[in-house]
Amino acid sequence: MAAAKKAVLGPLVGAVDQGTSSTRFLVFNSKTAELLSHHQVEIKQEFPREGWVEQDPKEILQSVYECIEKTCEKLGQLNIDISNIKAIGVSNQRETTVVWDKLTGEPLYNAVVWLDLRTQFTVENLSKRIPGNNNFVKSKTGLPLSTYFSAVKLRWLLDNVRKVQRAVEENRALFGTIDSWLIWSLTGGANGGVHCTDVTNASRTMLFNIHSLEWDKELCEFFEIPMKILPNVRSSSEIYGLMKAGALEGMPISGCLGDQSAALVGQMCFQDGQAKNTYGTGCFLLCNTGRKCVFSEHGLLTTVAYKLGRDKPVYYALEGSVAIAGAVIRWLRDNLGIIKTSEEIEKLAKEVGTSYGCYFVPAFSGLYAPYWEPSARGIICGLTQFTNKCHIAFAALEAVCFQTREILDAMNRDCGIPLSHLQVDGGMTNNKILMQLQADILYIPVVKTSMPETTALGAAMAAGAAEGVGVWSLEPEDLSAVTMERFEPQINAEESEIRYSTWKKAVMKSVGWVTTQSSESGIP
Repeated sequence: MAAAKKAVLGPLVGAVDQGTSSTRFLVFNSKTAELLSHHQVEIKQEFPREGWVEQDPKEILQSVYECIEKTCEKLGQLNIDISNIKAIGVSNQRETTVVWDKLTGEPLYNAVVWLDLRTQFTVENLSKRIPGNNNFVKSKTGLPLSTYFSAVKLRWLLDNVRKVQRAVEENRALFGTIDSWLIWSLTGGANGGVHCTDVTNASRTMLFNIHSLEWDKELCEFFEIPMKILPNVRSSSEIYGLMKAGALEGMPISGCLGDQSAALVGQMCFQDGQAKNTYGTGCFLLCNTGRKCVFSEHGLLTTVAYKLGRDKPVYYALEGSVAIAGAVIRWLRDNLGIIKTSEEIEKLAKEVGTSYGCYFVPAFSGLYAPYWEPSARGIICGLTQFTNKCHIAFAALEAVCFQTREILDAMNRDCGIPLSHLQVDGGMTNNKILMQLQADILYIPVVKTSMPETTALGAAMAAGAAEGVGVWSLEPEDLSAVTMERFEPQINAEESEIRYSTWKKAVMKSVGWVTTQSSESGIP
């Protein structure tokens, strides 16, 4: 029987999904999009100072190797031959910044994570130099000047880390987001590794012109970034190089997408106006705007959605980014200890079924869309003697839903066509209370795919469809139908509005909490 099963499997495609809180390697059947096996490793986050968030690039790389090896072992146990794997895609946390030495392959400092706030002072200084009547940074990149994006993190490293400065002077330094660090390392590292990125990741650096699709000289001069350290920009679906070590040595790496673009592809949002929301460490709502850049009047980002092949057109998206979603649950677990596992939050919330007037604004890293307010900090308000940990757990879940509602409202105003339903994915969507709350607060149905790993699926699709691999068809009629679960709103619209307007009052209380202080000075 096992042998018969082995014969049925079509070509397989692997995907590295390197997120903020974990790394995964997943293997899909390219004909049915079925997930066959995967392995996951949690990644440590370091907080050397208040507002600073770092990770060890070597730990990230090691976790990728470990996930690949373990997944291949599991496939062996299922009697699936790993030589059926024809390509590997990479999806990654996007703006996280790494600088490494191209001669030794050693990182020159920890990875500065997208959530990190140390660049607040850098941002304030730079924003004074942008003429009010010509925000060339925003018109070229689609992004507001914020601590979120890579250019300011890179600027901080160049200003504050002597090892980075020296490596740049001696022409040894390479910069990249996590995809570039992984692809360079996996394709040989110091021995001929390929230094590249794709258009979706490049569009989050603040150095990339999203119209001409190349690094922008004027932006690099503005941020004082030497162009020689930047990776080559490629499409999201082409062969970049071959794996040089491990169980899948010789395998082409042929897909690369920032995690949110990968989820858009994995959710099959190929039509203008289709949108998805991913619930991970943060929350990211992307709406495909087709082949035109739509600039937001309401605090959303304009970003590259994907370019699925060297000769294929580029597609754009509007994006609303929320910094803290799943991270609030990790915080309740690791910092407050009111839950032991992330899954427990659903039990606590279910016990009370309401936050009982308690509101939680998890602005741990300031507020992202639609406010872009770095001075905000987290608050829990509306507390009484009656409030207990169950109410706080419920308020934390509600916070994720309210933040999504704010972005959806902004998107509806920018696009002019309200979404009729919301497609969702990501680890948190397994939480049924959260999904029901989301439908209630948005007052539209929430539609969840039965397979929440759409980020990895998108990276696998890009890799499998690449020229020279060609095992995955992206034609609409060939894409396998995905089973969906629907959550319909169950409360009346008026109650939904009252809760939402109280939440907005809480948000206003969180703003203006921090004034720039000396959080910027040197290395700890």
